[in-house]
Amino acid sequence: MSTNREIHLASRPQGWPTADNFRLVETEVPTPGPGQILVRNQFMSVDPYMRGRMNDVESYVPPFALDAPLDGGAVGEVVASEADGITVGDTVLHGLGWREYALVDARAARPVDPTVAPLTAYLGVLGMTGLTAYAGLLDVAAMKPGDTVFVSGAAGAVGSMVGQIAKLSGAARVIGSAGSPAKVERLRALGFDAAFDYHDGPVRDLLRAAAPDGIDVYFDNVGGEHLEAAIGAMNLHGRAAICGMIAQYNSTEPPAAPRNLALVIGKRLTLRGFLVGDHGHLRDTFVADVAGWLREGRISHDETVVEGIENAPDAFLGMLRGENLGKMLVQV
Repeated sequence: MSTNREIHLASRPQGWPTADNFRLVETEVPTPGPGQILVRNQFMSVDPYMRGRMNDVESYVPPFALDAPLDGGAVGEVVASEADGITVGDTVLHGLGWREYALVDARAARPVDPTVAPLTAYLGVLGMTGLTAYAGLLDVAAMKPGDTVFVSGAAGAVGSMVGQIAKLSGAARVIGSAGSPAKVERLRALGFDAAFDYHDGPVRDLLRAAAPDGIDVYFDNVGGEHLEAAIGAMNLHGRAAICGMIAQYNSTEPPAAPRNLALVIGKRLTLRGFLVGDHGHLRDTFVADVAGWLREGRISHDETVVEGIENAPDAFLGMLRGENLGKMLVQV
């Protein structure tokens, strides 16, 4: 069997990560022991939350270790198995990306059916990305039919799903922000009622123009100025699902906004942070709903695929810069 190539964290970024923070390392292909499987990864995911794990700080997940492979969602084919119930040739979803061959505890792998949906869908629209959008909008923010919904980072993997699920679930109006004219056009094509490029002016003014009657739900992927604008635009008893704050992941200075948190009191707003891992109980309902919408052609999912494990750091850095449309993936 050939050698295994892995991407290691070579150093901890200060501010924006660079290629120098990563190292391509060749190792021997591991051999599974009892209860383990060896997976030849085919696709892996790069996601915004990984930036936080590059810092040596306490968080909801441990930081990545230096001089060791990073990890994250991946899907691939089982090439050796010492585990009951998983056989060679099966396709599994697991959490050990950033390497060509992964030695996985079988209990941490979930078999998936490549005949039901493309493999990449299990990392995106039918995977953690889709569940994040579904749970955050419908459970955390408790969106109701007739609500006006605002999504920041709306052309990304999660945001684009949130907007479409909102429309399918009866939202009266869905507004998205994105970082380029092309992304704004894509949001309109996906069925968003309004969309704007946040480079075109203060987000507060752009949102007010797009939602003159205010908003009821805000799905936050960005934080900062976007969160401040949403608080200002929210109607009484508005709800925000705080999913991510990509605007400050690479900052070395404290964020300047939101400066209007006092409005939370008078408007009786709910700002609720969440992690997708707390919403596993929704998985079966989510898969049934989204798989149905996919079959019926009622939901679209964009993917940006970068070829080669050696290019995974470039894919990650590009995702942080917003170069992806939809889900950023690496074909290993």
